[in-house]
Amino acid sequence: MDTTLTIRLDKELVQLLEEASARSGQSKSELVRKALKRQLSIESFQQLRKELLPYGEAQGWLTDEDVFREVS
Repeated sequence: MDTTLTIRLDKELVQLLEEASARSGQSKSELVRKALKRQLSIESFQQLRKELLPYGEAQGWLTDEDVFREVS
């Protein structure tokens, strides 16, 4: 089931959204849905990273590069 959400946007954000919609050929709603999904994914990743960080540090992984080196 789809849900309608009403939000308030300032004039500057409305202008940016309209310009992005015109450039991309996507509706404003589609752009907002994609942006919201992207932001929520980023926040989810950051939360997981925060929770897992102590385990990585216990393995001696202090930077993202340490992790990439280990899994590559």
